[in-house]
Amino acid sequence: MKKKISITIDETALLEIDSKIDNLLIRNRSQAIEYLVKNSLGKRKTAVILAGGKEEDLKIDEKTFSTTAKISNKSVVEKAVNKLRENGFKDIYIIARQKILTQAFDILKDGSSIGTKIAYIEEKSSKGTASSLKLAKGKINTDFLVVYGDIIFDRINLEELWNQHAGSNAMATIMLTTSIKTNEKGTVRMEGSKVLEFVQKPKKSDIYLVFSPIFAAEPELLEQEGNSLEYEVFPKLVEKGLLQGHLSSEKEKHIHTINDLR
Repeated sequence: MKKKISITIDETALLEIDSKIDNLLIRNRSQAIEYLVKNSLGKRKTAVILAGGKEEDLKIDEKTFSTTAKISNKSVVEKAVNKLRENGFKDIYIIARQKILTQAFDILKDGSSIGTKIAYIEEKSSKGTASSLKLAKGKINTDFLVVYGDIIFDRINLEELWNQHAGSNAMATIMLTTSIKTNEKGTVRMEGSKVLEFVQKPKKSDIYLVFSPIFAAEPELLEQEGNSLEYEVFPKLVEKGLLQGHLSSEKEKHIHTINDLR
């Protein structure tokens, strides 16, 4: 929840603040000040790797899960943590079922060897992505980033997504890419950066702008009703004018099968 405050600031600092207004991501002084404060305080940014769901649905062979599968000499979750750390996300939560968490811990331990702090949240049951994410409720009280646990996103510019969210009034800012497989994705209709419609896996669509499973959010997102982010939470945020999108020129790669690994 945002609150109005009154501050006194010297003219030189005000000129510096105004220089941050680009009329794209930052459109006024209020957003410029919020952006600068969040970046100043955000040396240890928070991220969630969301790998919930039934273990059998996340297997790519008898012993390997999509989250812990190896590409060359690094696992998918290891690549994710490295990318997050490079972008300043040093407090990382991994949400998954017990077997996946055990494998992830064997790979990453507590994260201290690579300059992060990793906490593991066990999911025993879930009714959807929002239900899984809400297991972090009470643990996160600041803006946070979410990446799904079955993707490679080495080339995605997380900083631009994060900065756009920091300079906005949205509750969530979702990463967007293009795809012709609209029946497998969440399709998005937009005006500027504002999301006007979010439809998960439509049977038919002439919209090719889709949700890439990465987003930045306010902690209030964990309070929203609904079990699924895609089917319930995001559409409700659209109705309230609290969902915005960030278009990426790069795409994530999903790891669901052995062929995906190859």
